[in-house]
Amino acid sequence: MHSFVEKQSIVRKIWGKSDTVLFIFAGASAEFALNKAVDWLYFTGRLPADPIGRLFSTVSYARKIVFASMDDANKAIDTMRLIHTAVEKNRGFSIPDWAYRDVLFMLIYYSIASYELLEKKLSEEEKEEVYNVFYRVGIRMGLKDLPINYVTWLPVRDAHLLEDLQQSEHTLDLFKQYKKHLGAMRFKVLIEGQKLLVPDRVKELLHFSDFSLLSPVLPVYKISRLMKMDWLLKNILLPADYKDQINQLDIEPD
Repeated sequence: MHSFVEKQSIVRKIWGKSDTVLFIFAGASAEFALNKAVDWLYFTGRLPADPIGRLFSTVSYARKIVFASMDDANKAIDTMRLIHTAVEKNRGFSIPDWAYRDVLFMLIYYSIASYELLEKKLSEEEKEEVYNVFYRVGIRMGLKDLPINYVTWLPVRDAHLLEDLQQSEHTLDLFKQYKKHLGAMRFKVLIEGQKLLVPDRVKELLHFSDFSLLSPVLPVYKISRLMKMDWLLKNILLPADYKDQINQLDIEPD
């Protein structure tokens, strides 16, 4: 059966390790809080009630698509679109197309940034491969005006960062909810991880410094992965409610 993403693809390597996926989650959680369309998830009330769970489920959903067969991936994408359509119907107007693109763009950007932070720099061909996977997700969802390739996407991504982000009461509330659900220590780790990943525009709006306290720790963590000791750090840092889900991210489906 044909897979949505080829088994030897760099995309499977990126999304096949829990720590890479967690960094994708960390970066996206910062940028998502700034998005001008974040009020859509406040409409249902689910995001402020469980921000970690909601964002983690979005990232996990993307991962399932990466490892699915072509048919199963397309069914999952269609289901995702139907869920959003139902929310639009209840609210009485449509989620703007640019808001869908923003979420897609976050998955592209943080997939690349997280892998390069934890592993190694990607080649231009590998970046194109990452882009193509999520481009196909976007096309299946019916999104308009998606750049045809990675190179033409870069300036569009920059434009979105300038036009679609702002600090709002939702931003401040979401970060309060992150802290409430993670606890003070884990929240601090989240912030320091975000500093390593987010683009300058996001840093500016969130008033982040360029220095992260995790910078000197990162080489030690990489060594712990080689020694198969990274589970110890994860057990300390990860919320108990999500440990089983996170550990399962290391098990690559057939």
